[in-house]
Amino acid sequence: MSDRLSVLKTYKLYVGGKFPRSESGRVYEVTDTEGGWLANAPLASRKDARDAVVAARKAFGGWSGATAYNRGQILYRVAEMLQGRREQFAAEVAAAEGVSPAAAAAQVDAAVDRWVWYAGWSDKVAQIAGSANPVAGPYFNLSSPEPTGVVAVLAPQESSFLGLVSVLAPVIVTGNTAVVVAAERAPLPALSLAEVLATSDLPGGVVNLLSGRTAELAAPLAAHQDVNALDLTGAGAELATELETAAADNLKRVLRPRAADWTADPGTERLLAFLETKTVWHPMGV
Repeated sequence: MSDRLSVLKTYKLYVGGKFPRSESGRVYEVTDTEGGWLANAPLASRKDARDAVVAARKAFGGWSGATAYNRGQILYRVAEMLQGRREQFAAEVAAAEGVSPAAAAAQVDAAVDRWVWYAGWSDKVAQIAGSANPVAGPYFNLSSPEPTGVVAVLAPQESSFLGLVSVLAPVIVTGNTAVVVAAERAPLPALSLAEVLATSDLPGGVVNLLSGRTAELAAPLAAHQDVNALDLTGAGAELATELETAAADNLKRVLRPRAADWTADPGTERLLAFLETKTVWHPMGV
């Protein structure tokens, strides 16, 4: 019988392509659905949230300027890497959500498929969101979608992994960068996803993952003048109202929380939620 101690995993934040601990040094206990201890997760602070916004803004120019085809390739690479770690994520989802191993594995498979699905939309979304507009005059009038900018995403509380992927992938495939607040009670699958993102050719800062108290982190993100949009999926009704009020200071685009079946066909709603339309007039013959 071996007396060797297992090596416990140290979970960290993911900011700017690096894995820092919270600047405050705080952690909080993450337990399974029966109250058993799973790990200590970093308890991110407001300073961590501000650092994540800085990293996301720095990465925005390069990511939004990349070709849609390249962004799709990178999302597909995320799916490849995630598929290779299927067993690890299935175990984490089972522990986090109290579901059977088979149900957890099905969630991971669905998450892999979702990355592939959104990767396929990368060079097609412009065709459904853009148009050539009829005008009376010797002009071309063209409308095309562009990314909004830095999007703060509150991940779903009830679906720690499939829900997270379902809200994150459409944000970044269209050229936005993201600051994601993981599910407060079950952050471990999200923090492990950061390791996949870091090894999937995704430039540092495109996705920044924080764990901790959702309300504590959401407040500075909603009020931050360099955050362009909010996805409030993981906020309760009362918190969502407060965040919408804070977001009005610089007219952020806000996606309000609503009930969702994360196993259903995602459609294009989230792809279009964080796009702006640019219209260009150009004289004919020039």
